[in-house]
Amino acid sequence: MLTNYKLVIFDWDGTVMDSIARIVSSLDEAARLTGGLPELSFDELKQMIGLSLDKGYTYLYPDAPLEKRDVWKKHYGEQFRELNTTPHKLYDGVMEALTALKARGHLLSVATGKSRPGLDRAIQETKTDHLFVATRTADQTASKPDPLMILSILDELNIAPHEAVMVGDTSHDMLLAKNAGVDAIGVTWGVHDEGVLSDYAPVAVIASLDALV
Repeated sequence: MLTNYKLVIFDWDGTVMDSIARIVSSLDEAARLTGGLPELSFDELKQMIGLSLDKGYTYLYPDAPLEKRDVWKKHYGEQFRELNTTPHKLYDGVMEALTALKARGHLLSVATGKSRPGLDRAIQETKTDHLFVATRTADQTASKPDPLMILSILDELNIAPHEAVMVGDTSHDMLLAKNAGVDAIGVTWGVHDEGVLSDYAPVAVIASLDALV
């Protein structure tokens, strides 16, 4: 299937990185420290994964005062980077899968709701910088599902939309791909299940990295 595509664009959290539990627990603690925000469940909090923090705040707390957002973002950043001890690492088999795809001749890139410093730090920690030819974050382009992330990557690499595919675990990724005019592959080991992902007509929904490779 992937032989049809020159470029494979990966989401990060929930697709490449097993970081959902760390993100959600950091969001929960950030809300508690900010004060005055509704208490949300694990499942409710994880629905914002993939969005920028600015968009995620509005998504999670549509009735909350906007002036609380920067305090919430500060607490979240401190929790995720420094204070939260919940483990986060590459999913098993990710390094091998990415290496195999690159060896096969595919260009690999990342489109993520993380910030630029956040993605740079994650790529450095996971030693994956040599695998990706281009990366885009929400703060340097626009939050998903705005297509700017993917369109910017396509323009940089001179790749046509039909030559690229987006791989992600959320409805935000599927809608990002649709808005950018590229195909999508949903993965079920992250935030959303096959039922949710299939609503956006991806070319495939897979449950393992072996299926992708």
